[in-house]
This record gives sequence, C-alpha cells and structure tokens, in this order.
Amino acid sequence: MKRKITGLGILLGSVLAAASASAEEGFLGAVADVNKAVNGVVWGVPALALLAFVGVLMTVLTKVFQVTHLGHWFKKTIGAVFKDKQVTTHTKDKSISQFQSLCTALAATVGTGNIVGVAGAILAGGPGAVFWMWIMAFLGMMTNYSENVLGIYYRRRNSKGEWSGGAMYYLRDGLGSRKNCKTLGKVLAGLFAFFCLVASFGIGNMTQVNSISGNLDAVFGIPTWVTGVVIMLLVGLVVVGGLKRIASVTEKIVPFMVILYMIGTITIFFINISHVGAVFTSIFKGAFAMESAAGGIVGYGIKKAVELGMKRGVFSNEAGLGSSVMVHSNSNVKEPVKQGMWGIFEVFADTIVVCTLTAFAILSSGLIDLSTGKAIQELDNATLVSSVFDKQFGFVGSAFIAVSIALFAFSTVLGWSHYGTKACEYLLGEKRTIPYRILFVLLVFGGATMGNNLAWDLADTFNGLMMIPNLIGVIVLSGEVAKITKNYVLRHLRGRKDIEPLYSAFPDIQQEQEAAPDTGADD
Repeated sequence: MKRKITGLGILLGSVLAAASASAEEGFLGAVADVNKAVNGVVWGVPALALLAFVGVLMTVLTKVFQVTHLGHWFKKTIGAVFKDKQVTTHTKDKSISQFQSLCTALAATVGTGNIVGVAGAILAGGPGAVFWMWIMAFLGMMTNYSENVLGIYYRRRNSKGEWSGGAMYYLRDGLGSRKNCKTLGKVLAGLFAFFCLVASFGIGNMTQVNSISGNLDAVFGIPTWVTGVVIMLLVGLVVVGGLKRIASVTEKIVPFMVILYMIGTITIFFINISHVGAVFTSIFKGAFAMESAAGGIVGYGIKKAVELGMKRGVFSNEAGLGSSVMVHSNSNVKEPVKQGMWGIFEVFADTIVVCTLTAFAILSSGLIDLSTGKAIQELDNATLVSSVFDKQFGFVGSAFIAVSIALFAFSTVLGWSHYGTKACEYLLGEKRTIPYRILFVLLVFGGATMGNNLAWDLADTFNGLMMIPNLIGVIVLSGEVAKITKNYVLRHLRGRKDIEPLYSAFPDIQQEQEAAPDTGADD
C-alpha cells in the first residue's frame, strides 16, 4: 500500500511539474507573442514614418540648419576641440565639458549596431538600405539637435548640484506647462523614464556584454565567464564614480576606438578603391529599384531597403529616442543651441562616418552580391564583417573586429549606465541610484554568460517605446526650438546685440546663466 501511495505521489508530482512547465512555457510564449506585436509597432513603418516626420519638421522650422550653417556647427563642435580649451577643459563643478558630453553620448550610440547592425541591414534590405540610412541620419541630425536644445533649456539642478535633464524634464515642465496638459506631461515623462530604466539593463548592458564575450570566445578562446568577471569589475570601477568618472573614461576610449576602427575600414577602402563606382551605384539603384536580398517583386525590395535602412539609422544614432540628451544636458554650456550643434555632429560621426565606412567595407569585399545584397556564402550579420576583415588581413582582421566590438560595446555600457541612473533618479529619487548602479554592474556578468532570451527582446521593445513620448514632446515644443534657434542666429551670426539670450525656461536658472562668465565656446 505504501509503495502504491509513493508511486502515486511520484506520478502526481510529475504531472504537476509538467503542467507547471507547460503553463510557464505558455505564459512566456504569450508574453513573447505580445512583445513581438508591440515591437512591430514601435519599430514598424508607422513609427519610422513619425520619426521621419519629426526630422522633416525640425529641419524646416530651423531652416535646414544642418546645411545652411554647416560651417558654423562644424567649427563650434569638432573644430573647436583643437582650438578652444573651454571645449575640453574639465570643469570644477558638477557639470562636464562639451567634449566629454559628446564622447559619453557617442559611447552609448557607437556600439555593435555600427558593425553588426549595418551588416544585417544590407543582408536583409540590400545595398539600398545604406541610402535610407543616410536619409534618416540627415533628418536625425535636427531631431537630435532639437532634443539637446530642449534638454538644456529645461534642465534643472538636483540636490548635489548636478544638472538633470532629458525627455522626462521637457515632457513634464515643457509639454506639461501647456493648457490642460499638466497630467499628460507627467504621465509621458514617467513612461519615458520607466522605458529607459528597463532598456538600460538589456540594450544598454546585457546584449552589449554578450557581444563582447561571444566574440572574444570565438576568436581568442576566452571563456565567457572570465570575460564576464573582467568586464563587471571594469564597469564597476567606472560606474561607481558617477558621471565625472564615466565622462573621463569615455573621452579617452571613444576617440581611440573610433579612430582605430576608421583606420581599419579606410584601409579596406583603399585596397578596394577600384570598386567605389560599383558600390555607390548599387546603393543608389538599390534604394529605388532593386529586389531585396529576400527576393520578390521590386516594390517589396524598395520597401525592405527603406525600412531596414531607416531602422538601422535609428538603432545606430538613437536620434529620436531621447537617450543621449540625458548626458548632453550635463554639459557646461549656457547656450541650448550650442549643445544642439554637438547633437548634429554626434549623428554625423555615428552614422555618416562610422556606419558608412562599415557599409563600404562590406560592399566592396566581394562577399556580397551587389545586385541583391545576398552573401555569396553562408554568412549572417554577426560573421559578415569579421569575414570581410579576415579576407583582407587573415586572423589579424578577425582579431581586429573582435577588439573593435569589445571597445564599442564596453563604451555603450558606460554611456547607458548614466541614462539608467538619470531615469532612476527621476522615478525613484537620488538615493535609489546607488542600488540601481549595483544591480547594473551585477547584470554585466549575467549578460556575458547567458544566451539569447526573451528579456533581450523585451528590452529592445522598451528601447523603442522611449521614442513615442519623446517625439510627442519634440513636436509640441517644436515652436520653442525654432524660437531659441532664431534667437541664437540673430545674436551670434547676425550680430544683434539688442536681443536677450534664451538660456533657460526657468527664471532663476536664466539669471544664473546670464551672470556666469562667457566661454569662448559660447561666443
């Protein structure tokens, strides 16, 4: 009798375990299905169309600032790095220099998407995807510009004296100041901060670290757990020091990694310079009249080229997501437009320079059919760029890409740690930022050792969800961006001395900035 009861217990336990596993699998499957549907919306054609609309709107309202004042914004950004010490000098207060803000922003945007993501866009959308990536970057320059202008204009100081700015602040204090929009502004600000907080753990942390560990294991045979421990310690040492230390590290890493990667891709450019004509022909033909790599009718090919190119542009430079403005708002500038111009350069450097060099290296390698974008052998987006460099330089090429991905991904983790910290500060208060940083650092190890899972897909969706409230804020406040831009142009480019500057939406900060000494960077 006892044996029968025991056997019945075992059988019942097995049934319950199977039912529990089935229920869990069913629940996770349902979550995955819902996430897939939401992801299709936030990263789908309607959302990309909205993003393009905002870029067009801000380009028109600022009178095509990125072109008409090209010489000015170039001179006041990267040109000033070599001439104006005010741009690079470390500040004694809680703010960071303009160059540090750029490097920290680029640390988060110049990531694995600039290498693996571009390869994926070409394989799925053909060479024409590169053209639409450029279009999105051109428009994204003014979207990012507008975000930064609003970020500076609506930023406030926290109890530590640090600047706190970002989409949540111009949604709450900008959109929220409009008639009957106070509650709407607060809700959208809270949603943006929540989406950013969740995305910081996935897109800004685990997925990046997993790219590092996977590549180092594949190329050098370094166990993923070893990479996880090392990266976790390095991230911990930097993140615990707050924004000042993050900015100090990124201003050293980012220029080095970008220049190193550019040297590699430019070398391939000159090796394959005879293919320049064919490459650019394939890009422009593919943008309007070709089949995609997946085949099908011409119209479908164009659709895929447009969709993949625009999506890759957004993934790469994050213009419209409202992410990088959170670090740009910590800059020591007074002029909102000044930081806006750094936003223009950020998109230019990330997409027009780095992504384009990746695209040319891929398309000129001979590993891609220039008519369709199909790989001539079994290659996916994760191995295509590595194969391109391996073809030219052997093992050195593969090692080069592994190191580049490691640097790009590591810097992205540092940049996103600040975004998540600011989102946590807005939602939960300054005291909760320390537990957030500890959790962020601990998850680095998990990202290095775990495989792809639903958490990553969810993080990708939350990353895209940041875009919706942010773009609503930019559209509603577009008139203010135009007014601030006109004010700057009249004073600095037209020589008008009778116009009061527009530094801040808040009278106390406006007075503080007016009383502060001017810097060469703001002249």
